[in-house]
Formats: sequence, structure tokens, C-alpha cells
Amino acid sequence: MTVFALIVINKAGGLIYNKNFHDGLNKISTNDYLVLAGTFHGVHAITARLTPIRPPAPPAGLRPEQVSGLEVLETENFRMQCFNTLTGVKFLLFTDTTQTNVDVTIRKVYDLYADYVMKNPFYSLEMPIRCEMFDRKLQSYVREINNR
Repeated sequence: MTVFALIVINKAGGLIYNKNFHDGLNKISTNDYLVLAGTFHGVHAITARLTPIRPPAPPAGLRPEQVSGLEVLETENFRMQCFNTLTGVKFLLFTDTTQTNVDVTIRKVYDLYADYVMKNPFYSLEMPIRCEMFDRKLQSYVREINNR
């Protein structure tokens, strides 16, 4: 079981973080990552609008359920799973097709982001993520998964 890469996209569709963890995917340029982020953002927005049935309105005081767009893309070589936060930040996790509990893994990545990026007083929203502690914790977590 392998986690190949992580991409984080801000709510405007800009690439704010990308990290490769394993050599299972072909290498692409930084420009290609930027194009991938923008393209995915657009496709996600369109697929969210295509959702045929709106969830019923929640009781008073509760937040309405977010309409989801594209969540999983699977090929014969890898799976890309998207986790969309309430603030519109998207986490794209690339794994092999046999990886189990990807939703749990991507939620843990989000927790690391919340703890080490969002609580960092030097981080500016919507800007590229440059947080050494987040990188170390993320690398450690993914290494643990890839060594199972």
C-alpha cells in the first residue's frame, strides 16, 4: 500500500502545496502541477453543480451539508481522492489502487494541516505552505503508511 503524492489547492484554485512521497508516479513539472490544480478546481466546481439532488435543509442551528463534486478518480495505476474542507481548500491524495481507508488517511492529513499550518502565526491564508513542522509530521505519517 502506497501514498504517492499530496496536492493542496486553495479555494481560488491555486496550488499551495505539493509533495511527492514515492516514485510510483511519473514526474511532472511545477507548471504541470499548477495546471493540474486549476483544472481539478474547475472540474470539481462543475461536478458539484451537476449534483442532481440537493440534501434536505438541516434543522435550525445546524450547518447545511456541503454539496460535493468530484471525490474519487481511479485508474488502473493509481487513485486520486479529494477532501474538500468547509473553507474550500481541497486536498488531493494520490495512492495506489489497493490502498485502504484513504478517507481516514486524508482526514489525518487535514488534521496535520489544521494543527501545523493554520495555527502557525506566520502563515498567510491562500499562500503557498512553507511550514517545516508540517512537512516533517506529514513525511513521518506517510512513511508510516508506506512501510506497512
